[in-house]
Amino acid sequence: MPNLLLELRSEEIPARMQRKAAGDLKKLVTDALVEAGLSYEGAREYWTPRRLALDIHGLTARSADVREERKGPRTDANEKAIEGFLRGAGLSSVSEAQVVSDPKKGDFYVAVISKPGRAAEKIIAEVMPGIIRDFPWPKSMRWGKASSKPGALRWVRPLQSIVCTFGPEHEETVVIPFEIDGITASNVTYGHRFHAPEAITVRRFDDYAASLERAKVILDAERRKDIILHDARDIAFANGLELVEDEGLLEEVSGLVEWPQVLMGSFEEDYLSIPSEIIRLTIKTNQKCFVTRKQGEEGLSNKFILISNIQATDGGKEIVHGNGKVVRARLSDALHFWKRDQGNLPDLETLTASAEKFGLDLKKPLDQRMAKLDALNVTFHAKLGTQGARVARIRALASELAKITGADATLTDRAAVLAKADLRTEAVGEFPELQGLMGRKYAVLQGENASVAAAIEDHYKPQGPSDRVPEDKVAITVALADKLDTLIGFWAIDEKPTGSKDPFALRRAALGVVRILLERRIRLPLLATVRDADLLSFFHDRLKVYLRDQGARHDLIDAVLTPEADDLLMVARRVEALTAFITSEDGKNLLAGTKRATQLLAAEEKKGTVIADAVAEALLKLDAEKELFAAISSASKDAAEAVAGEDFRSAMAALSKLRGPVDRFFEDVLVNDEDAAIRANRLALLRLIREATGTVADFSKISG
Repeated sequence: MPNLLLELRSEEIPARMQRKAAGDLKKLVTDALVEAGLSYEGAREYWTPRRLALDIHGLTARSADVREERKGPRTDANEKAIEGFLRGAGLSSVSEAQVVSDPKKGDFYVAVISKPGRAAEKIIAEVMPGIIRDFPWPKSMRWGKASSKPGALRWVRPLQSIVCTFGPEHEETVVIPFEIDGITASNVTYGHRFHAPEAITVRRFDDYAASLERAKVILDAERRKDIILHDARDIAFANGLELVEDEGLLEEVSGLVEWPQVLMGSFEEDYLSIPSEIIRLTIKTNQKCFVTRKQGEEGLSNKFILISNIQATDGGKEIVHGNGKVVRARLSDALHFWKRDQGNLPDLETLTASAEKFGLDLKKPLDQRMAKLDALNVTFHAKLGTQGARVARIRALASELAKITGADATLTDRAAVLAKADLRTEAVGEFPELQGLMGRKYAVLQGENASVAAAIEDHYKPQGPSDRVPEDKVAITVALADKLDTLIGFWAIDEKPTGSKDPFALRRAALGVVRILLERRIRLPLLATVRDADLLSFFHDRLKVYLRDQGARHDLIDAVLTPEADDLLMVARRVEALTAFITSEDGKNLLAGTKRATQLLAAEEKKGTVIADAVAEALLKLDAEKELFAAISSASKDAAEAVAGEDFRSAMAALSKLRGPVDRFFEDVLVNDEDAAIRANRLALLRLIREATGTVADFSKISG
């Protein structure tokens, strides 16, 4: 079967866009071909900094013939209805339609529409211009003389050439020469812009990929990543070092080069006095380079690894020299920031009022930065006030939470006051992703308690499902206060997440609260803290996501989670106990019996059948119902006591004793007795089953 090769070559595509763009190209083309009646065996996308490519193999040579019967109006319908039918079916007169008789509905018109299949080449030529013209780039541009014309082609960078070939695997291929804005598809591409700028004629994917490699272009991005990673490891090892690996940086640099060349540069060891996080970010952000460390050690070395797109004749000496100059200049700036942040601010006299407000010591650099943050009235959010006001709220909330978490009140207050101070440091101003971490380092330098320093860094955590959760009680307390203040504030101004939009990362904040409460086993009455039922419901949604990710069944979560449940740790413990119980033999059988009881009871309630207010022992005539009543009385009492003691496994164990009596009841007892009083009494007995199991969960919501 034929294969299709497509390449769209342009000036450099931003690395962050390449992978998605290649995936978009694959989906758009294959969807369009399938919609047009073609099928294919497989498709794979490729990308480099200067091209998107697509290899579709096993593509059918033409679309199938289509025969469609379209039913029309009755033959005696009005003229307008018949005209509309003919127009929709593409017929010029009723003579071209068939008449079909129906014994019940009479005679009506039927149009038989036959559409012959089309050659794949025609379909490809037809769909490709629209795909290219409407390609979903996040940002695009126009260029050249045609850019001023209406409807001019837009592309992420100027599009330079298009390759589109089609044909069998072992025979000659043809070019599908569609045209867009003066660029006509052909079988000609170009290799590396410096090493092999000459034209290359290609036929199909295999010789296309091989020809590009000879022209110093490695088409497969995963292979480029593998080359970079292994060469970087090898050059580090050869120098007695090890690579500090970074998957995000690896993905980015693989999108910056078509012919990766791994080199090593260096900087003066004096710069190693800068925190390693700053060094790494400086080198990564500004030069897209990897850092190294001595084998078996934590601290960084003064060697860095850079990736070039040129195989230089001098072995890369000039490239290394140029990168080294820039790295040293950036590190010089970073060293300046690091030292400045440890010194006094020049305007301490203006910070006295803020210092008094927060109990700050203006002899200490980090205290000065917090005073400055407040004095400048830096806005947190237009409707939620300044950062200083926010710190005051977090401080007050942390004070209350410390009573629940057991954190030291004095240390918690100090941590809450200093938590946002590093926002006014020059290091964080240059690298915002270091907020918290730099605050911890500066706190240690000025002699803060270890718990305070840890809390300054960890109060932002966890920032995602894989991020670690704070461990220190002070850090836990301030982290909860920070996230809860954010959620309470944005709920108050009605800035809630909608659909996929969550600009203030409120889902992440709520999930962070859920993870802290559950993983650090903290009992927090959320509704009393947030004072908003709608916000409590939002926490419930995040709790469901978290528990499902942990393997809990959604029906068991729903069986336990009530709208007013605000102790999330207790909800999780109930789900855990219910999961263990419901998968046991006793649990499965009790569930079946309980469901039977509740369904029968619900049906009678719906019909308005009289149900006794309480079970009258005198009306219990059969041994099975007497036994069930005694078992429910005992199990209800034991289960309620266990629930009150928050021992949910014991509560489940107590209920499990109902299994036998419930089974025997339904075997031996007819609920709908002819005697109305006995029937009402037995229905009341069923209600007791529902109430007993309801002490731990709503069994009606459990599937199975």
